[in-house]
Amino acid sequence: MLRFNANLSMMFNEHNFLDRFGAAARAGFQGVEFLFPYAHSISDLKDALEANQLAQVLFNLPPGDWEKGERGMCCHPNRQNEFRESVEIALEYATGLGCQQIHAMAGIKPEGVPMDALSETYVENLRFAAELCEQKNVRLLIEAINSRDMPGYFLSKSAQAISVIEKVGSSNLSFQYDIYHMQIMEGDLSSTITELLSRIAHFQIADNPGRHEPGTGEINYPFIFSKLDELGYKGWIGCEYRPIAGTVEGLNWASNWLNK
Repeated sequence: MLRFNANLSMMFNEHNFLDRFGAAARAGFQGVEFLFPYAHSISDLKDALEANQLAQVLFNLPPGDWEKGERGMCCHPNRQNEFRESVEIALEYATGLGCQQIHAMAGIKPEGVPMDALSETYVENLRFAAELCEQKNVRLLIEAINSRDMPGYFLSKSAQAISVIEKVGSSNLSFQYDIYHMQIMEGDLSSTITELLSRIAHFQIADNPGRHEPGTGEINYPFIFSKLDELGYKGWIGCEYRPIAGTVEGLNWASNWLNK
């Protein structure tokens, strides 16, 4: 049976952030993810999770200055100390919230830095972070993001992600496979998922175009979900989409999986 969790950064945004936990639970979700927890205290987030009997499934490491367009710093050679500090901060939240996996955003490629230097830094930082996360029983994830929505992002295709994982050489580093991003970048979804499933620890979903709920675009999600069931996938699937006309109104696609 597939397990879907709500992304509170994109769903239930008719509520203020801490009230979204209750809204997700009422809609039938048993887990949540979001971009970043750092604007809230661990105790407030933990209270919201426990009050609604929700699992904290995933969040991202601090990304740098998000408002200025930064999207992580893992590939930046001149920010390794900052990146390592961000791992410590994220692990403090992960431990406090019982979250078993966190995502390290690669970052936008800085101008004038050779790709070899970026790749070397990225692998070195991930190796450090994966080892530190393993000490806390937290899995580290990387995600390929499409170059249309996030131009210049360092990691954009599944083959690149797998190559990075192999170079890092840690059993505690896995692929966060976003079906929306990979439809845009490469297509061939079911074959790629079948081939890479042993490397994938988390899925995220949205339809294309528009990044709305399944059933609003070109991706055959019933087929994809059947394939994941057939393959025996046991992890979470994060609903990282923008509802067209309200979150609850757009949940018909999930009626077979949510426990209301």
